[in-house]
Amino acid sequence: MAQHDDNVVWHPHPVTREQREQRHGHRGVVLWFTGLSGSGKSTVAGALEEALHELGVSTYLLDGDNVRHGLCRDLGFSDTDRKENIRRVGEVAKLMVDAGLVVLTAFISPHRAERQMARDLIGDGRFYEVHVDTPLAICEARDPKGLYKKARAGELRNFTGIDSAYESPEAPEIHLKGEQLVTNLVNQLLDLLRRDDIIRS
Repeated sequence: MAQHDDNVVWHPHPVTREQREQRHGHRGVVLWFTGLSGSGKSTVAGALEEALHELGVSTYLLDGDNVRHGLCRDLGFSDTDRKENIRRVGEVAKLMVDAGLVVLTAFISPHRAERQMARDLIGDGRFYEVHVDTPLAICEARDPKGLYKKARAGELRNFTGIDSAYESPEAPEIHLKGEQLVTNLVNQLLDLLRRDDIIRS
């Protein structure tokens, strides 16, 4: 890991986060979706983004698979690489929050320490941990990418829930039961955002 260069100095912007939020009409926050593969993270995050877009909320969705096509294409799935993957995503999300966006991230992010690292980067009050809690049996039955089948056959190593651990959130901002209808889950999330005065519509 490269060390911080003392010659690199943070440059303050003349336009503040508060001014950007005022322009958007809502606060900038991160909703960090975590759960097993097949739990419904990406589906729920995508449906929530659609609902927020219809309400005029400025959003961006960072998806686990998508960032590995570019930003994190050089990383594998070892614990070290997974930690770096989450660090990079956390840094990008932090910048997007500074831009005043409602950022949705859909990552397995199996370890509590890495999710805490992202929370520390972004800051309490701006970070919402969303646990999409779906039983392993249901995730495996869904198996949308055929990954569980490969993991069970020994063709895929370090797969979360099979031969790599998933550490469930201990105190997420919201706990979603992933076997519910997506519309129900989206409504629960919208209620949370309205309750905390993140969105007003």
